[in-house]
Amino acid sequence: MRSFLTEGLEDGCYVNGLYLEAVDWASGVLTESEPKELFISFPVMKLVPLVPDNAIQCPVYACPCYKTTDRKGVLSTTGHSTNFILTVNLPRDPQQSENHWVLRGTALFTQLEY
Repeated sequence: MRSFLTEGLEDGCYVNGLYLEAVDWASGVLTESEPKELFISFPVMKLVPLVPDNAIQCPVYACPCYKTTDRKGVLSTTGHSTNFILTVNLPRDPQQSENHWVLRGTALFTQLEY
């Protein structure tokens, strides 16, 4: 990891080791993936809690993050799949709707299974 990741954060945390499916990540926004490229390594992500009023207003894709590529699990008492972790709002190009990425099945994963 880079040297800036050796320091702790006052708020939030760093997340490393995620994979992004059915999309590419260029210039900090979602873009079309290269032909025959299903998964890419997602860069280190900094998660910081924000009050919704202070959030940056830009078009986002509410990207689901799963433990495995199965996208299924047992329903827990909260009503969510045990495979689901959280939703990450990823910046997207305003010319492409959020449904564009939903139809491609774009998601983040903590591990890949081949």
